[in-house]
Amino acid sequence: MNILVVGGAGYIGSHCVRQLLLAGHTPIILDNLIYGHAAAIPEGCAFFNEDLGNRAAVATILAEEQIDVVMHFAAYINVGESVNDPLKYYENNVGNTIQLLLAMKDAGVSKFVFSSTCATYGDPETLPLLEDMAQAPINPYGATKLHVEHILQDLARSGEISSAVFRYFNASGAAADGQIGEDHFPETHLIPLAIAAATGQRPALKIFGTDYPTPDGTCLRDYIHVDDLSRAHIAAFQKLEEPNTFVHYNLGTGKPSSVREILNAVEKVTGLPVPAEEDERRAGDPPSLYADNTKAREELNWEPLFMDVQSLIASAWKWHQNHPNGYNDPKGQH
Repeated sequence: MNILVVGGAGYIGSHCVRQLLLAGHTPIILDNLIYGHAAAIPEGCAFFNEDLGNRAAVATILAEEQIDVVMHFAAYINVGESVNDPLKYYENNVGNTIQLLLAMKDAGVSKFVFSSTCATYGDPETLPLLEDMAQAPINPYGATKLHVEHILQDLARSGEISSAVFRYFNASGAAADGQIGEDHFPETHLIPLAIAAATGQRPALKIFGTDYPTPDGTCLRDYIHVDDLSRAHIAAFQKLEEPNTFVHYNLGTGKPSSVREILNAVEKVTGLPVPAEEDERRAGDPPSLYADNTKAREELNWEPLFMDVQSLIASAWKWHQNHPNGYNDPKGQH
């Protein structure tokens, strides 16, 4: 099928493009390169440097490229920034997504795969997280994702667009060949920050909170390899054949790791010490977040292949060794 990958030059989108090619599909990339990287686009892939909010241009691309499915990875993702500048997040994550959905209607495209987040659950009372648990986001980033989920539910009920929604946990790692990987600016994710600290590219890593009710006092999170995420998205295409479809899945391993466990694994993989400093808790950080992924396993016949953090970190380390300065451009947040 012909798949429009919106945000396909960003971190998760670029890995999904690779997995689409491996699965025999034809990815067409749309990215404005504000945060994406031209160097992450495979040679020979059709690429449109276009803004998502340009409804007419996007509708033309959808029609001329005979798009079967749209995959959306073009959200802003920095939680702290969303608190300080919520309108930026509502404009892009909600407003521009509405323009994309309108363009799909204009072009007669009715299948949509959406990148959501476990941040829609907020601070959960029980774990692991199940798809039918209450969603109560505690920051604008999570709220914008939940708004789009509600829009997609309404579109499914009306029969206009069928959607598959994936609520990610901590996307991590890099492609097996080390050619594409994680390059954000500013970087906020633990594994690339730990690697940068180990290689002396940044100061000592801050451990925010060491007195949580967890085995070692640091936060527990569910780290899932970016290629495992991508394969789940492709497996969902079968679900979109029926009109009035809205399906939603948690994507995690169900096996959380603490901050200290991640730092120890980075040290084992790299052979380098990770300088770290203990600091106060950050507001809004739940002690633990991890998924129950039973629904995705059973309904999509999907299994995460990277179940231990060392193999996941090894892929990120290979990318870093091949690209010590990332893509060496000023881009990057996806």
